[in-house]
Amino acid sequence: MRGADRRCFLFLQGPLSPLYRRIGEGLATAGHKVLRINFCVGDWLHWHGPETLSYRGRFEDWPDWIADRLEREGVSDLVMHGDTRPYHRQAVIAAERLGLAVHVSELGLIRPGFMTLERGGLGVSSRFPVDPDAVARLQARAGEVDIAPRHPASFALEAWQDVSYHLPNVALGWLFFPHHRRHTPMSPLLDYTLWLRRLAGASARAREAKARQGALLADRSPLFLLPLQMEGDYQIVAQSPYGSVREALQIVMASFARHAPREARLAIKSHPLDNGWIDWAKEIADRARDIGLGDRAVFLDGGDLAALMARAEGVVTVNSTVGLDALRAGRPVKPLAPAIYDGPGLTHQGELDTFWAAPQPPDPARVEAFVTAIAACTQVRGTIHNRGGLQEAVEGMTARLLSTEPVPPELAGPPPRLERARALGIRL
Repeated sequence: MRGADRRCFLFLQGPLSPLYRRIGEGLATAGHKVLRINFCVGDWLHWHGPETLSYRGRFEDWPDWIADRLEREGVSDLVMHGDTRPYHRQAVIAAERLGLAVHVSELGLIRPGFMTLERGGLGVSSRFPVDPDAVARLQARAGEVDIAPRHPASFALEAWQDVSYHLPNVALGWLFFPHHRRHTPMSPLLDYTLWLRRLAGASARAREAKARQGALLADRSPLFLLPLQMEGDYQIVAQSPYGSVREALQIVMASFARHAPREARLAIKSHPLDNGWIDWAKEIADRARDIGLGDRAVFLDGGDLAALMARAEGVVTVNSTVGLDALRAGRPVKPLAPAIYDGPGLTHQGELDTFWAAPQPPDPARVEAFVTAIAACTQVRGTIHNRGGLQEAVEGMTARLLSTEPVPPELAGPPPRLERARALGIRL
C-alpha cells in the first residue's frame, strides 16, 4: 500500500497481553506502517523487533521527544491502553496539537467478553454523547447488538500476565530502563506480598462476608450499596475530584449519616482485586463511630455483588463500571464524578445528599438505548483475560482501527463531560 491510503500506527503501552503486538501484525499485513515504543522490560517482552523503539530518557524530556517522533515518523494514528497514564497523557496532548487520530483501549464497559476501543479518549475525555436524543440516534443506527456474556475471565491467566510483566521490570529495569516511571502506585514486590497474605486468609474472609451479607439481606431496612474502587486507580486520581478512595468514602459516609433515613444501612464492599494494603474494616468502623453511624455502615470484604445490588435501594460510586451494571439491573445510581453512563434518565441528577431519601430510578428505555449505543460505538467483542477471547479481540480491534467509515456526528464534537469535570476540579 502506498500514498495517501497508507497510514502509520504508533502504539504506546498496551494491556498486559500480546494483544497489541498481534493487532500490529494485522495492520502491517494490511500494508500500513506500524511502530511501537517500549518504556520498560515488560513492554519489550510483549513486543520487540525492528518496528519497536525504546524510550530510555527521563520523563521530563518525554513531551518534546514524543512530539518530535510523531512528526518525524509521519504518524497518522496513536494507539494506547488508557489515556491518563503520565506518558500517555503527554503523548495525547502532542498528537492533538498535530491533528492525529488517537485511539484508546481499556477493559470493557460491558463485561465479560468486551474490550473498549474509543477514538479521542475515555471517561471525561470521551466523545460519547450525554444528550439522550443523540444517544437514541446512535441506538437507531446500531440496530440489534449482541451483548450476551462471553469469554469469562481467568484469574490464573490474569495473575500470570501481571507477574510476568512486572517482575522482569523489578529485576532488570534498573539496567535497561533506569529512568522509567511506573504508572502503578505500589511496588510490585509489595503488591505480591500483600496478595499472598490475602490468598492465605481468603476462606475466612469469604465465610465472614457471607455471614454479614446474609444478615443484611434478611434485614428489611432500606439498604444502600457503595462498591469501593481500587486505591491509586486512574479512574480516581485522574478522572475524579478526589485524591483517593479514602476521601470519597469519607464524603459518602458523612452524607449518609446526615441525610439517609435513620433506619437505612450502608453496605460498603471491597474491590475484588484489593490487596489489603488499607485496613478498610478498621477505617470504616472508626469513621462510623466518629460520625455517629454505629453499625449502620457495614463493610464486606467479599460477598455477592449482584445479590447486594438486587436488594439495594440505590448504588453510590465515584465512576466505577459497577454503576452501569446497576443501571442495567434497574437500580438507582449516584456517580460522584462525570462517569460515561451519567446522564438524564440514567442516573440520579440531584446532589448526593438528596439521593438517600429520594433516589431517582433509571428509565429502562434510556438504559437500553445507552447500552446498545455504547456497545456499538466503543465496545469490541473479546478479552485479554481469556485465551479464546484474545483472538476475537485482535480481529475486532484491528478491523475497528482499519475502518474508513466517517465518525458519526454525535461522536465528532468536543468531550461533552469535560466542562463539568473541570468545574469539579478535575484537571486533564
